[in-house]
Amino acid sequence: MQRLARQFVLQAAAVFLAFSIAWPFYALRVAEWNGAAVALLAGGSAFLLARYAREPWWWQAIHLCFSPLVWLGLQLPISPLWHLLAFFLLFLIFRGALSEQVPLYLSGARILAPLAALLPERARVLDIGAGIGSLLLPLSRMRPDLHLSGIDNAPLPWLIGRLRVPGSGITWRWGNFRGHSLDGYQAVYCFLSPAPMQALWEKACREMTPGSLFISKAFPIPGRMPDMLAGRGEDTIDTLYVYRIPHRVAVSIRVFAPVSG
Repeated sequence: MQRLARQFVLQAAAVFLAFSIAWPFYALRVAEWNGAAVALLAGGSAFLLARYAREPWWWQAIHLCFSPLVWLGLQLPISPLWHLLAFFLLFLIFRGALSEQVPLYLSGARILAPLAALLPERARVLDIGAGIGSLLLPLSRMRPDLHLSGIDNAPLPWLIGRLRVPGSGITWRWGNFRGHSLDGYQAVYCFLSPAPMQALWEKACREMTPGSLFISKAFPIPGRMPDMLAGRGEDTIDTLYVYRIPHRVAVSIRVFAPVSG
């Protein structure tokens, strides 16, 4: 939420900057009011502020397009209730983008075979951000020996997935990875975004058994080399970054009593 608040501050600063630049021209009647120009100025300012703040490229793109798209939406000759409905629908689909900076990504069929080949026999596997079950359902047919679970916290994709999985043997859960224990899974798969990867990796190292598999599509763990790559090669959207959970290092502290003379 702190990162999300930062984006709101950047956007608000850009809008304030745009109006500060535009106000003298329109207040002094130097030029007629042009909402499109102000919206473009606000979008450009937001982009430059996000770039200066070294935000990820997708946040820079969102800041660039936000104000112009809002202005375009306000020009549509429709009831304001449609805007409210569109917002509500987007929230139901992309709630994860607000809470965890994770938009809705579908894994796609191209990584199904490489992923199935990586998983141990009869393994318990968790798909974090399982969406509508587009990966787990075909995986359950390809590898019926696996014990599959999916978890998601976006209401509409979760509901669609919940309606699709009965009879497949897949366990379907509501929530995000922070509130769900990873203990007992031999493999965890995710297709999220760069934002939560470090926190998820640290949680996996605390809770999963050493030697278990942590598999991320497209997004590597910052600062850590994968144990292997699978899928379609390095630096493509279909790359699988495969990590083995390391053994925990036990640290013992020995207390010495003072030697009396």
